[in-house]
Formats: sequence, C-alpha cells, structure tokens
Amino acid sequence: QLQLVESGGGLVQPGGSLRLSCAASGFALRYYTIGWFRQAPGKEREGVSCISTSGVITNYLDSVKGRFTISRDGAKNTVYLEMNSLKPEDTAVYYCATHRKTYYACSGRPLDYDYWGQGTQVTVSS
Repeated sequence: QLQLVESGGGLVQPGGSLRLSCAASGFALRYYTIGWFRQAPGKEREGVSCISTSGVITNYLDSVKGRFTISRDGAKNTVYLEMNSLKPEDTAVYYCATHRKTYYACSGRPLDYDYWGQGTQVTVSS
C-alpha cells in the first residue's frame, strides 16, 4: 500500500532551520512528482514546493523562495524540504503528497494530489 510519512518538524526560533523528510513506502518515489504543502490554523492548505521525477524541475511559493530547498534521494526513497531563515508566518502543519499517476506535472494545487502523509508540525516562535 502506498504510504507517505513526514518527519522533522518541531519548534524553532525565528531565523532557525529545519529539514523535513517525506519517506515513501509501497512504491518507488523516483517515478512520482512530490509536492510539499502547509496549512496554518484557519487558513487554506497552500502549495509550498514541488519537485519533478527527475529533480530538474522545482517550484516554490514566492514567500519561501531563497529560503526553502526541495530535493530527492532515490536510494532512500525520500524527498526533503530544507527550510532556512524561518519566520513565524511559516508556522503550520506541513504535508507531502503525490499524484496517483507517474511522471505527473508539478502543481501547487492540493486538488491535483491523490495521496497525502499525516503531516508534521512546524512552529516558529521565540
């Protein structure tokens, strides 16, 4: 059964860093586009970043460009989201997701994704 599991969240001070991991089981991640999303209390879920199957195409939400980096490790069947210079407004539950079809195009729309992890909480506060 296809499963995604996020980890790496936590409490960090403004300006700090975290690295989130999205580990896949039941399928080979290298054939699938992966998206990272976040949802803050009272707000809609928004696309943060996306990486294509090759890793060549990466997209970012404007507010995280230059601070977040998405990458993938085929050997570990894992996608990462490196987050630097964190701000209080980055506080949210972060999710990774994938399409049910292989080689799907990158998208920042939650409705385009079929499988989701359980999420990991990121809190940026002093």
